[in-house]
Amino acid sequence: MSSPSGRAAEQRDPAARVAVRAAVVVTGSELVRGDRTDLNGPFLARSLLLLGIEPVQVRIVGDSPGELESALRDGLGHDLLVTSGGLGPTHDDRTVEMLARAAGAQLHVDEALASEIAGRSRIQYLPGIRHQATLPEGALVVGIAGTAPSLVLETRGCVAVVLPGPPRELQALWPRALETEPVQRLLARATAPTRRVLRFYGVGESAVAEAFAAAGGDGDGLEVTICARDFETHVDLFVMPGAESRGEELEQQLVASLDNYLFSRTDTPIEELVLADCRAKGLSLGTAESCTGGLVAARLTSVPGSSDVFAGGVVSYADAVKVNELGVPAELIRAHGAVSPEVASAMAQGARDRLGVDVGVGVTGVAGPGGGTPEKPVGLVYVHASGPGGAERSGELNFPGDRATIRTRAAVTALHVVRRLVAKL
Repeated sequence: MSSPSGRAAEQRDPAARVAVRAAVVVTGSELVRGDRTDLNGPFLARSLLLLGIEPVQVRIVGDSPGELESALRDGLGHDLLVTSGGLGPTHDDRTVEMLARAAGAQLHVDEALASEIAGRSRIQYLPGIRHQATLPEGALVVGIAGTAPSLVLETRGCVAVVLPGPPRELQALWPRALETEPVQRLLARATAPTRRVLRFYGVGESAVAEAFAAAGGDGDGLEVTICARDFETHVDLFVMPGAESRGEELEQQLVASLDNYLFSRTDTPIEELVLADCRAKGLSLGTAESCTGGLVAARLTSVPGSSDVFAGGVVSYADAVKVNELGVPAELIRAHGAVSPEVASAMAQGARDRLGVDVGVGVTGVAGPGGGTPEKPVGLVYVHASGPGGAERSGELNFPGDRATIRTRAAVTALHVVRRLVAKL
């Protein structure tokens, strides 16, 4: 219980309240081995933060009973423990068993749950069905994904939420777990921050960090994360109740010093922004890609409804395809090379002409690991966008990296070049 002086401090400064703390335990030997990448830990951490719960740790453990029990026992030392994975019908799905052992709870088979799981199972493997229907005493079943039940267990001052491993199933059941009475009691103690979003392009993480420090930094109810992602710099400001004016001041100072690089105040990805900008101006779009091999088109077509703007693309990897499909003059390639601003411009114009679109973007470069020269090293990429009325916009990258990184950065750059061109139309 808080002391009277502690409660008074909380009333004066909401940011001084004792945080509700959470641990996330993600289980699966395939994750530890690196066979798969964990998506659940980051999703849960972001969700908890927005709910006003501090994610203290995200821990990935294998299926070893000892390692799993140890991680769960540590997790139970927090206000909230959220687990992911280990709920299947096989011998190495041990999350519920190890959680019960760590919590000192008895296990029992829920016969009604076993019947429901059997009704969902394509293969009637009775030991597996009963394994999945085995619950700790006092556990609440909040839903079933496939045949895996999601549970909430309150024990020893901690609320444990047990979720399945497949990300789609976890994200479907997580909101149901949040609605349960034990979790709602925790949320009532939490203080959810306001989140403000700034997205920059063309300025590095260190420059944003320097501008942030000059604006006063975080603290006083304000927490800021700065993260470089695919050549963009993402800034998230988490503002606690009572610190709104401080958050507004810092945001304004950041924007004032970096305004030329700010492209969004939302989480909307660049491909969706480009499509929206084109749609708003009645413009159609096409791509001509060499080193990116269709990545720009893939990002655009990942957005539902993109067909009303995006007409299509040409992957002109070989010089002959550039000449025959895009109309790039062969003499231009001989004079300047396939990786050149001149060829990128001709590819963009070729996309406009051959696809019959208003805006065309061309991308050509050296993705590596081979093929580089002292004059045109690996990582050199030229991007060009052409629009109606002679509108042109270009970009150049010359940063080392592995093949995947170079191609991803080139695709993101192409989208930003298009964004900047469309903004001027």
